[in-house]
Amino acid sequence: MKEQAQEMKGQVAETIATLMTTAFGLIAALAWNEAIKAIILQFFQAGSGIVGLLIYAIIITIIAVIATVIIARAIAKPAVQAVRIVE
Repeated sequence: MKEQAQEMKGQVAETIATLMTTAFGLIAALAWNEAIKAIILQFFQAGSGIVGLLIYAIIITIIAVIATVIIARAIAKPAVQAVRIVE
């Protein structure tokens, strides 16, 4: 019974850590969202809302695809390279 309580505490702590990390990631994403919107508004007039939003969506999509590919490649690589011993 005591082991189950310890295991449950560990799971709760791990879940809380995951939720906090995710929350910080969301906050960072929202900050970047506002920054990129502000940059796009510098180049396009306020009257061209649809064009600005379309360009924003395209830029974000390209960045997301590139980031996803880079992350996938980084995860797929082995952490330690094999070492060959030559006699």
